[in-house]
Amino acid sequence: MNEPARLSWTDVRDEIRARILNRTYMPGDRLPRDEDIARDLGCARATVHRAMQDLSQIGLVERKRKGGTHVLSDPVTRATFDIPITRREIEQRGSAYDHRLISRAIETAPPSVMARFELDQPVDMLRVRALHLADGRPYILEDRWIDPRSTPDILNVDLTRDSANEWLVRNKPYSRVDVRFSAMNAGEETARLLATTIGSALFVIERTTWIGRAPITTVQAVAAPGYQLRAQS
Repeated sequence: MNEPARLSWTDVRDEIRARILNRTYMPGDRLPRDEDIARDLGCARATVHRAMQDLSQIGLVERKRKGGTHVLSDPVTRATFDIPITRREIEQRGSAYDHRLISRAIETAPPSVMARFELDQPVDMLRVRALHLADGRPYILEDRWIDPRSTPDILNVDLTRDSANEWLVRNKPYSRVDVRFSAMNAGEETARLLATTIGSALFVIERTTWIGRAPITTVQAVAAPGYQLRAQS
């Protein structure tokens, strides 16, 4: 019999945040100790500690040495943002997920990418282009740049097996994110990859993340026609 998979720190964070938002833990409440939460969720104490760090950074809880962890008095009014795992997004819609690596190469970041990262000197980065599929049909086309200075481990990841999107979400916490929405008309290559017609209007999401002042990744995600962006709490 296979043992159940251990929860990741993002899984633990999402569970605790859900308990805060549904008022299992009320504003001002003192949360259970990290070791008690770890025992309750069946994970390592270090996993809970990492989840709590993130909840503190996004403004849901306050941690004090010897004072424990408390839910802040206005957690729901604070802005939070989660970078979605595309595989999970597709599977939650009831579709089968797959992804295809189009290209992977070290390239000098162009001016547009340097501007997104707020850099003034050219830097060699890992450029990854990939196509996410739902039930075998194009879903999202990613053009991603990753700074190996902040994220050297990505150079050893088999991106034909693991999507850069999922690996980064699970392994590279960020302290700042910039998100922009726009539209574009499909060019010849984009239309071919997304199985649409040249000139089709397409929804575009650009996300850039940093850890401190160090760039992590910036991605232009172009969605196939019919894509719907959903948000819920």
